[in-house]
Amino acid sequence: MGSGAPPELVERLSATAREIRQDIVRMVYHAGSGHPGGSLSVTDLVTALVFHDLRIDPARPDWPERDRLVLSKGHAAPALYAALARRGFFPVEELPSLRRIGGRLQGHVDRNKLPAIEASTGCLGQGIGMAVGMALDGRLAKRDGRVYAILGDGECQAGLTWEALMAGGHYALDHLTVILDRNGLETDGKTEEILGIEPIADKFRAFRYETIEIDGHSFPEILDAFARARRTTGRPTAIVARTVKGKGVSFMENQPGWHGKAPNRDEAERALAELGGAL
Repeated sequence: MGSGAPPELVERLSATAREIRQDIVRMVYHAGSGHPGGSLSVTDLVTALVFHDLRIDPARPDWPERDRLVLSKGHAAPALYAALARRGFFPVEELPSLRRIGGRLQGHVDRNKLPAIEASTGCLGQGIGMAVGMALDGRLAKRDGRVYAILGDGECQAGLTWEALMAGGHYALDHLTVILDRNGLETDGKTEEILGIEPIADKFRAFRYETIEIDGHSFPEILDAFARARRTTGRPTAIVARTVKGKGVSFMENQPGWHGKAPNRDEAERALAELGGAL
């Protein structure tokens, strides 16, 4: 995989992802709370969606024919906020207001606060159900827009996740793409030690999904998977993206303690230095 992505596109997306990772560290530091680990792991996937694959328009956030992205792992809100701001949906200068009382950038995404937020999520397992509902609605309304849902590992331990996925396969929702940010960690440790979900790709296949396994930090593989999903007919697509929690910050990588912990000033400065930025 990966041979079809133009080098200049990969370079542009990589540079944008680096900026978004810097934004995440700054946002969580200024908030004094938040979820850096899972936000950093999903950054490349969100970047590829918001800056390349999704049919969205900052001037028309409610465009009926738009593609819809549901961040089912709603605690990774900083990654989506930074991407949407840099895409022009709201001012980048608003990013430091993450988690402020009365602010628009809630700790978990809220569709009533910001444009381009399709669903309020955070109670794990509910976002995928809403995404399946949107896909069904789009079919009934004969809209062309696609629906994407980004799940976390822990959500795949929840029964309602699989009820929704079963419906997606049963109704052959070929304009639905489910993306699993498979970083292998959750709040309390390794997913496979807490409640194992493997063989996760085989589970998606059993639920009648065209299933693609990729390196979730390789833009050529990500872009090829999205292109393959658009070509798939007669069934939904599941992309199992193997990622690294805390990707891009050496002392956060593969450390479950950084699931929901804000860096102090020294840690934030160290993290930003690694990412080529400054506090």
